[in-house]
Parts: sequence; structure tokens; C-alpha cells
Amino acid sequence: MSRVCELTGKGPMVGNNVSHANNKTKRRFLPNLTEVTLGSDVLDRSFKLRISNAALRSVDHRGGLDAFLAKAKDDELSARALKIKKEIAKAQAAQA
Repeated sequence: MSRVCELTGKGPMVGNNVSHANNKTKRRFLPNLTEVTLGSDVLDRSFKLRISNAALRSVDHRGGLDAFLAKAKDDELSARALKIKKEIAKAQAAQA
């Protein structure tokens, strides 16, 4: 299982541990991923996604999963999230 956020594409970063003696050793900074269940108002379904806590805050700020996916760029989304975005867009077009 890769350590990449399904909504933002945020992945591991590389940096250095720096000791008091200024010795540098490589390390990885992993994103803070959690598995959450987010509900779609349009589809009336819930989806289990592995996203970063920063993405979870962004979803809440934008007003839910539907609003977040509508504004999200396709190249940042995972294949599953892109499929959900297309389903939501199709359902919204059918309602209008």
C-alpha cells in the first residue's frame, strides 16, 4: 500500500536528520494518512478513502466531498477518487 493521499496526491518527502553536532543523515517525512469514510450527498453513498489529515480539513472547509472533488484537479486525484468525481458529475448533470 503506497503512502499517498487519494485526494491531494501528497506523498513522502525526503530530508535530513540534523544532530546537535550538525551530522546529517537521510530520512523520510511520511504524510499523516488516515482511513476515513466520506459521504456523497449527490450519490447518497459513502466511500472509504485513505487521505491525509490536511485533506480531511480541506474537505470540511469546502463543504463536503462533492464540493471538494468538483474543484480538485484531475492529475492530483487517485484513480478511485477520479471515478467518484465522474460519477458525481454525471449524477448532477442528470438532476439538472
